[in-house]
This record gives sequence, C-alpha cells and structure tokens, in this order.
Amino acid sequence: MLSAVLDLGINLNLWPWVWLAIGVFFAIIELTLLAGSFVLLPFAVSAFAAALLGFYDVAIEVQWGVFVFGGAVLWVLLYKRVMKFAGENEMAPGVGADRLIGLTAIVTAAIDPDDTERKGRVKVEGEVWSALTSGHVTIAEGTKVRVTEMHGTRVMVEAVAANPPNTPPSGPPLQNPNPNPSIPPPSREQP
Repeated sequence: MLSAVLDLGINLNLWPWVWLAIGVFFAIIELTLLAGSFVLLPFAVSAFAAALLGFYDVAIEVQWGVFVFGGAVLWVLLYKRVMKFAGENEMAPGVGADRLIGLTAIVTAAIDPDDTERKGRVKVEGEVWSALTSGHVTIAEGTKVRVTEMHGTRVMVEAVAANPPNTPPSGPPLQNPNPNPSIPPPSREQP
C-alpha cells in the first residue's frame, strides 16, 4: 500500500532515472544559483544514492528513505562542518579593508552626497580610496574625515573638523604677557 503512494504513479523501472535527474537538477541549482552554499548538495548526493538503489531494484520505500533521511543527515553533518570551518576562518578584526574603519583620512577629491558618478576620494594610510558620505553637505578637498564603514571598495566617511579658513590671519596670535597668573606681573615703575 505504501509503495503505491510513494511510486507516484511512475513505473518502478523509471525511478532510477528520476532520482538521477533530481540529483543532477539539485547539483546544477547548487552550483549556479546558490553559489556553493551547500543547501541542496546533500540532497543531490542522496538522490544519486537512491538512483543506485533503484538500478539494483531496491524497494521504492528504501529509495525514498535514502533520499529524504540520508539527505537530512548529510545536511546536518555538512552544516556542522561548514559552521566549524567558517568559525575557524573568520577574519580577525582589523584585517583586510575593515582595518580602515575608525582611521582619519584627508579628502583628495570633494565628496558630494548627491554625486552619482562617485568621484569623491580620500587618502588614508597612503592609499587613495573612493569615498561616500551619508551626510547632506559636500565635503571639500583637504577636509579631515573619519572612516565609519566599508561599502565594497568604497569607504563611508564623516567630517571630523571644519575646513580651515581661506583667509590669512589679520595679525600675530595674542600672547599672554603673564603665563603664570599666580605670580604678579613685574611693575613698570620708572626711577
């Protein structure tokens, strides 16, 4: 009775080819659309195993069991292995482009938040990077900025200091004639 349900009305001699087609289909989806994320790979392997069993005239119930439960077991084992591998191979903080986050940079080409051509550039640690800003004002060339995050090959920055004034100072800086206020200034009496 169960075999009548599991055979789905397909001739039992065709099931090995059905499993083979399912295995190839899952493998192609895994390699092309899922980019090797190992989601369907265990079920592709279990479909190939079920196809082998089908070629040896093993009962359809066993073929389905190998496909469903074998795929599930392989998925769990592969998931644990992938997670262990991913945990061991994480990039340490400050490695790669993420090392730039928090550093100060100098704007070498003005950064306009509305610039669709992304012409803004900054120089940080001797390297020139394309830059974006989430602010609403243009950051002028020569401005000091702080790198806040990475967006692919671009750095996201925010200004840390106002632009230096364009006019020269009007006179010498004021000097305090008495640098130590606890000592009274010398008297200027004339004899």
